Amino acid sequence: MRRQIGKGGDQLLPVFFSEQELQEFGQEMEEYRGDLFKRDYLSRVRGFPQTRELFERIKRDGYYIALASSAQGEEVKVYKKLARIEDLIDGETSAEDVEKSKPHPDIFAAALQKLGNPPVEAVLVVGDTPYDAEAAGKLNLRTIGVLCGGWAAEELRQAGCVAIYRDPADLLAHYDESLLAQETVTSTAGAAQ
Repeated sequence: MRRQIGKGGDQLLPVFFSEQELQEFGQEMEEYRGDLFKRDYLSRVRGFPQTRELFERIKRDGYYIALASSAQGEEVKVYKKLARIEDLIDGETSAEDVEKSKPHPDIFAAALQKLGNPPVEAVLVVGDTPYDAEAAGKLNLRTIGVLCGGWAAEELRQAGCVAIYRDPADLLAHYDESLLAQETVTSTAGAAQ
């Protein structure tokens, strides 16, 4: 199960259940999973360290930030609050905005659209799973990986990450040497786990 984290339910459930099982009880199971997560686990979620400070730095440099999440819209609101970034976001997407979740590129295509479709060479994605990098790569977007999602650096590299940092605090500490400081970019990022 751990190896599937980062995918949306539409991509995760078919790994464990047959098409017949999903037709029979997939919708009910997805609703139960969502209710269970909100009831028993959402209160345990914490923002990554120094996410707000990283976003403030990105904004000071004149960049736009979009959140591209496969989570449900209500969960994204909670994550923004936990990370203290509600006022720093220029656009956001959630599961409700797309037909397929990561590793399909739909969520990033929707985020780009919300930002006015900037050229892909002007965009960097910050992600914490291989599925982020795979999805972004399908749109020719470069991804900076962060290890706080629980994946190994080599797994993120193999999925296409062009740089790896421990977490947002580490990216902020090395900001001046990062791709964020080296290029004019529009950032799309995840903010909480």
